[in-house]
Amino acid sequence: MRAYFAGGCFWCVTPIYKMYGVGKVVCGYSGGDEVNPTYEDVKAQKTGHRETIMLEYDPEKVSYDKLLDIYFANVDPFDGEGQFIDKGFSYTLAIYYTNEEEKQSALSKIKALEEKSGKAVQVALEAFKSFYEAEEYHQDYYLKNPEAFEKELLESGRKRN
Repeated sequence: MRAYFAGGCFWCVTPIYKMYGVGKVVCGYSGGDEVNPTYEDVKAQKTGHRETIMLEYDPEKVSYDKLLDIYFANVDPFDGEGQFIDKGFSYTLAIYYTNEEEKQSALSKIKALEEKSGKAVQVALEAFKSFYEAEEYHQDYYLKNPEAFEKELLESGRKRN
């Protein structure tokens, strides 16, 4: 099965899911109408796309609900401007659902989080329409560039010393 989450910088959220048994994580772009957008255009806020990861997973190993729990544990769901130091629409949060069950699961998690926190969750919940794979150098960035990746995590505020 596949799931699609925009969680800010796609480099930063990729390795998290691999730790929880997701078979494949692909960086890409979703949400906009432009066909085959480039990283430069997405980052420059020209396309209406968000940096998004596509997860290929086996529901016998990890449930969609668990994927949502991982997602919400690794983003700031109350920041409507982006994530950590990455600001702009392309870094805002979204869950792209592919069926009604996914939509209802996400709505349930959002509602519970809002009730617990007393704050409005800033996560767009949108029907999946397309996913465009990002350029090769973005795939498994944390493995290809471990020092730069570590620096990104620290400078972004996602990881503390």
